[in-house]
Amino acid sequence: MIEQAGFGEVLRAHRRSARLTLEKLAEVSGVSARALSDMERGRSTGPQHRTVTALADALALEGEARRQLIDLAREGRLQNHWARPGGLCELPGAVADFTGRSAELIWMSELVYAEISPGVGVVGLITGSPGLGKTSFAVRGAHSVRPSFPGGVYFIDLFGMSQRPLPSDDALSVLLRALGVPAPQVPGDVQERASLYRSLLHDKRALVVLDNAASEEQVRPLLPATGVSRALVTSRRLLAGLEGVRRLVLGPLALPDSMRLLTGVLGERAASDEESALTRLAELCGGLPLALRIIGNRLASRPGWDAAELAGRLTDEEGRLDQFKAGDLKIANAFGMSYEQLSERARRLFRRLAVVPGRDFDAALAAVAGGMPMEDAWNALDDLVDLGLLQDSSAGRYRFHDLVRLFARNRFKEEEPPAGREAVTRTVTSWLLRTATMAGRWFEPGYGRPARPAPDLAVLASADEADWWLRVNVDNWVGAMRTATSSSAEHFLVLDCAESMHWFSERWVHSPHWHEVFMLGSQAAAALGDLAQQATQLNYMAWVHSVPPADPEAALRCADEALKLATRGGATAQVAWSLEYTAGALLQLGRPGEAITFSLRAAESFRSIGDTDCYVQCLANVAHCLRSQGRYAEALEQYRSGLALMDDESSGMTPSVATHSRPFALIRIGQCLGHLGRRTEAISLLDALQLSDFRQAGALEELAMLLAEEGRTTESGLTYLRAGQVYEAIGDTEAHRRCHALATAGS
Repeated sequence: MIEQAGFGEVLRAHRRSARLTLEKLAEVSGVSARALSDMERGRSTGPQHRTVTALADALALEGEARRQLIDLAREGRLQNHWARPGGLCELPGAVADFTGRSAELIWMSELVYAEISPGVGVVGLITGSPGLGKTSFAVRGAHSVRPSFPGGVYFIDLFGMSQRPLPSDDALSVLLRALGVPAPQVPGDVQERASLYRSLLHDKRALVVLDNAASEEQVRPLLPATGVSRALVTSRRLLAGLEGVRRLVLGPLALPDSMRLLTGVLGERAASDEESALTRLAELCGGLPLALRIIGNRLASRPGWDAAELAGRLTDEEGRLDQFKAGDLKIANAFGMSYEQLSERARRLFRRLAVVPGRDFDAALAAVAGGMPMEDAWNALDDLVDLGLLQDSSAGRYRFHDLVRLFARNRFKEEEPPAGREAVTRTVTSWLLRTATMAGRWFEPGYGRPARPAPDLAVLASADEADWWLRVNVDNWVGAMRTATSSSAEHFLVLDCAESMHWFSERWVHSPHWHEVFMLGSQAAAALGDLAQQATQLNYMAWVHSVPPADPEAALRCADEALKLATRGGATAQVAWSLEYTAGALLQLGRPGEAITFSLRAAESFRSIGDTDCYVQCLANVAHCLRSQGRYAEALEQYRSGLALMDDESSGMTPSVATHSRPFALIRIGQCLGHLGRRTEAISLLDALQLSDFRQAGALEELAMLLAEEGRTTESGLTYLRAGQVYEAIGDTEAHRRCHALATAGS
């Protein structure tokens, strides 16, 4: 009876005779329990010879029993081989150096064993940008699950990126012949072909790989309706109209996987190249498997080339894209196939987006770059995302892959006339600078909401919206400042933008951009011959250098240069500010005595021109100097004098400035009270302020210390933790560790 049975039944009989479970046989043989289950259930009728011999060894089979099991497996393989006529739709071989994608391969495995809903076929859809290796992954995944499909694995290229994608009826004809239908018996009617195709797949556990799909209409007739078969579709397009499919979006490889792929392509030569050079090459490939293969093949085929030298060539953006070619492989061709699928409107937007200076952008900026209405921009952006030429996010932002951006830049240079390129660049630069200036002035006393905003600018209806726009677009508007400095006609725009950031910079103190912003503002003022504005921007730079981690020597240099320019230009206010910034730098350098002298001079200058806001700030700095010298009682009186002016509506202080300054005056008063031994008053004052701002981290730490001295250890520990969190947020790791240690010690 055993002689007449199939491979799976014979295997099950031998396993039971040996009193082994599937799991135990898997452990002994090294063959997975899932693969064993497929064999015993008839899903895999022809396993490879090495698999069968491993099973025979594990079952201790000898003589006739061993030969029979091996012969049955060979017969199964032969049946599978001759099941399809002429090798039609044969699955291509997998690449030998396939790397990474472990999570995605798990997705593939889960697709095989997915639950089947009544009347619904199981379809996996793999999408992603050009060069990500969708086909390579699908082929590798199909090979990995092939034992689970005794009905065969069928592969067909639908030529979705060509000018003439394969029609559905032609694809059905090829698939039907691969499934064993003689050519004369293939129905002529498309609907009949699809019906026959679905009926053949219903009870035949097969996997159909539909590679490079062009559209939903092309794919739908090729999908199994229900039953045990599966379909796997790859496409650059999202194919959002396909219902009920299981989607997988391939992304770039992580750097470790990129390195493994690159060294795998290089083979033995990888050992002779510097790891740092190979790492740089992998980084420049941006995680695209196609780019990594091209670079690896170029090096492998030229033993005399140096990896570091090639990395140096790739660093030059102008010629980088030209380096990504090896034989008939060229990264630009992969992008070009998608580009050719676009409408003329979408092509124009794609290439013009290359002038956007930042890493990402929104639809409003895209509309400006494309010179089109917002609705048209939305539609074109959807097309670009659909073809994998742009990546989008839930926040409504879009971005290029670095290599796709270079391709767009090349298209921009080759397809737009010089005058057109200059016009697009001017338009985008001007729009970004004017929008940033409008946003920055929301925070400047005397401006706020613009009375008549330019109709072409972004709509910013509140300070919160202005704040958000400036932060998410910082690379764009700072990049626009950089671009505009090369044009004498745009120096005014650069200077206006830098000046408008003065008050906003107080809200985003630790942004790394302020040095460049105010430096560009200073250069624009110098180009315009405006000494007062040049001094103003240099004073702002002195402020930047005073923000932790401070560089007081650099602050002194900026303030000194500002003082000279302001004196030459007769700008009394900027003379006073340069004195004040000099005082601040001297205090940071541990020279409070000298700092007091400069602050008093600055205070007198501000008072002479009636600027109470700045006069009060100078008084506060004098108090800081006194406090640093341990003269807490004098400092306390100085802080209270400033607070009195803030609370006096007739003092001449700007109300918004008084509101902004009051918490900091109260913090310093509380700190002085603590140093004077008046801890109860200090704790009451500081605790009432509900401290949380990053500029108040030191006050939180001091409050925690005062609470500890009062024996309120639980409150002290919690306050130290709050202080540590604020320090961590601003990147002061040493202070964060100190506060965390003090919180732990007190608990």
